[in-house]
Amino acid sequence: MDKKVLQADWLLLLTAVIWGVAFVAQRVGMDHVGPFTFNGVRFTLGTLVLLPLVVRRRPLVPPAPGQAEEKPGYMVLWGGGLAGVVLFTAAALQQVGLVYTTAGKAGFITGLYVIIVPILGLFLGYRPRWGGWLGAALAVAGLYLLSVTEDFTLAPGDFLEVVGAFFWAVHVLILGWLSPRVRRIRLACMQFAVCALLSLITAFLFEPITTAGIRSAAIPILYGGLLSVGVAYTLQVVAQRHAPPVHAAVILSLEAVFAAVAGWIILEEVLGFRGIVGCGLMLAGMLTAQLRS
Repeated sequence: MDKKVLQADWLLLLTAVIWGVAFVAQRVGMDHVGPFTFNGVRFTLGTLVLLPLVVRRRPLVPPAPGQAEEKPGYMVLWGGGLAGVVLFTAAALQQVGLVYTTAGKAGFITGLYVIIVPILGLFLGYRPRWGGWLGAALAVAGLYLLSVTEDFTLAPGDFLEVVGAFFWAVHVLILGWLSPRVRRIRLACMQFAVCALLSLITAFLFEPITTAGIRSAAIPILYGGLLSVGVAYTLQVVAQRHAPPVHAAVILSLEAVFAAVAGWIILEEVLGFRGIVGCGLMLAGMLTAQLRS
């Protein structure tokens, strides 16, 4: 294997670990602050991490060969604004859902977006191959075992995570269209800023915000803002310049596994046999959809 590809795969694996553990940080942080306060502060930190890269005369990562030159700034503004609104919705649903479900379950359910993306792509003229449909079937079966109880009810937190997965999929499609047309770092910074602003406004309207609460949640917030948003995103951008798309998709899908492992080690979350089988089916569905779509 090419050395650069191998290095890129390791960076993607580190990114998946950071994002997986972030589910634990997000859950612990809400012991002290509300979900919108948590998101508002962490995405503000993520914006500040990327801001120095935006104001540089030359971008940190130059365009790939054949990539279009950056369009006028208005595309970054409206595109980043649209992506930021969708990101705010997805992150809010994920964060509120974590109040009522475990970090491991949230990680696996959020990972459903890799199944939903090709299905939503039907409306844009894309036709998923058989792997996409098989992956979707496996993921739905796994979701049933993981989240639906014997009386056929879906826990409130799990339901919010499912709805959030749809918005994560929409977010992926928006970024997929915008990324070749604008500088990715600028686009990321803009969407993080919009998401932070909307989260803080919502927090001021509906949540009590105290400096004591923010100080108590400082470590989870710093992890979520600096590592999960700032560092992990940058690692992903750098790594995907050399990693084949299939490598990136499969490795980043492991985020759900790391979320479950981190929840088990740090929060002592335990899945029963039914939940473990459900997680296995969902992971198989994610991998099948990525490898055969």
